[in-house]
Amino acid sequence: MAAWLATIKAILPYVTQVLTATIPAFTKKLDRDDAGKVIPDQIAELQKAVTHNAESIKILAAQLQQLISAIDTGSSKVEKKIRIMNWLSIVAVTLSVFAIFLFGL
Repeated sequence: MAAWLATIKAILPYVTQVLTATIPAFTKKLDRDDAGKVIPDQIAELQKAVTHNAESIKILAAQLQQLISAIDTGSSKVEKKIRIMNWLSIVAVTLSVFAIFLFGL
C-alpha cells in the first residue's frame, strides 16, 4: 500500500504539467478571412505541446523506473527479514517445546 502512495506522490507534480500542456491555449479565432493566418500559429502551438508532452513522458518514465527499482530493492530486503523471522520463530518454538518436555516432566 505504501508503494502506491509513493508512486502517486512521485507522479502527482507532473500530472498538472502534462495536463496543462495537453490543453494548448490556441490563439483567438478570427474571421474566416484571417483563418489562413491563424492555422500555422495553431500548428506551431500543437507541435510545441507535443514536444513538451514527449519530454514530460520521458521524465516520468525515468522516475518510474527509479521507483520500480527502489521497490524491488525494498521488497528483497523485506523478504530476507521475513525469512529470518520465520527461522527465529521456528527456533523459539522448538526451544520452548524442548523446555516443556525437559522441565515439565
